[in-house]
Amino acid sequence: MRKLIFIFLVLAVLAATAAGMLLHDWKSFRQQPLNPDGPVQLWLAEGSSFRSMVRQLEALGLTRLDWRWRLLGRLQAPALKAGEYRIHQAASVDELVALLESGRVRRHQFTIVEGWSVAELRAALAADSRLQHRTGELDEEQLMAKLDCAECPAEGWFLPESYHFTRPASDFSLLQRAHRAMKELLGQTWVERAPGLPLDDAYQLLVLASLIERETGLDPERKLVAGVFVRRLAQGMRLQTDPTVIYGLGDEFSGRLTRANLRTDHAWNTYTRSGLPPTPIALPGKASLRAAAHPADGPHLYFVSRGDGSHHFSATLEEHNAAVNRYIRRKSQ
Repeated sequence: MRKLIFIFLVLAVLAATAAGMLLHDWKSFRQQPLNPDGPVQLWLAEGSSFRSMVRQLEALGLTRLDWRWRLLGRLQAPALKAGEYRIHQAASVDELVALLESGRVRRHQFTIVEGWSVAELRAALAADSRLQHRTGELDEEQLMAKLDCAECPAEGWFLPESYHFTRPASDFSLLQRAHRAMKELLGQTWVERAPGLPLDDAYQLLVLASLIERETGLDPERKLVAGVFVRRLAQGMRLQTDPTVIYGLGDEFSGRLTRANLRTDHAWNTYTRSGLPPTPIALPGKASLRAAAHPADGPHLYFVSRGDGSHHFSATLEEHNAAVNRYIRRKSQ
């Protein structure tokens, strides 16, 4: 009898020890970091099961599908939400499951740069591997028709801004958002414009803003440049702005603007034609749009680059020619 009691006690101790070890293993499994070597990305497709999620972790070298994962799946039965997740370095199993149940998917950012052309914007979208590419086969006319703006030339119609998105997202969805944002901002800016501008409609404001965007990247100068252009338009003077000529030359531009370029007539050559060009020449940002709507008062009719990103503004042709001699001609000698 004593022998049986001893055996029972030994077995009880062994069972308790085994249970304690299993409990310790279970707690450690749920609390220790999954990926101590650094953060990783996990993608859950729509309808992914708990088991398939663990298999992905296994493929990433973070764990293996064993009894602990099976038990967790049965005990907790987590409802996983599809999307892309960033698993941080210190994330435990419990934190991972809570993250996948919460739907706090990873957010990405795509920035449309002020002054980009539509061609540059589309090239940047095409090169972004995070996006699904739906517009690559569309020309600009087809793209604008798909955006319900069939009569709109594509240039200028997308607002430079940083746009956040979650995967899966497409290039078209970002273009939709940027186009909608530009339409809303342009409409609001046109309504709030200063009185007496020599502009017929909001589209001309967009064109003017694109010229300002390409002429200066300095916020304090935007309204000054706008003031020069508005006064020249009001007085019937040609705008004579180099970026319009360069835009009209397209692929023929060699990188250096020549006198022959300035004399070659085309629709965007503001040296040979009066008024605004027929379309924007770039994507203007908010500051340039507001500058176009609220140009600075003053006498200036001319400006020339100082070569450091800033400009010298002049009220008379004599003063302007002196500035050109100072900043341009002497530098080239």
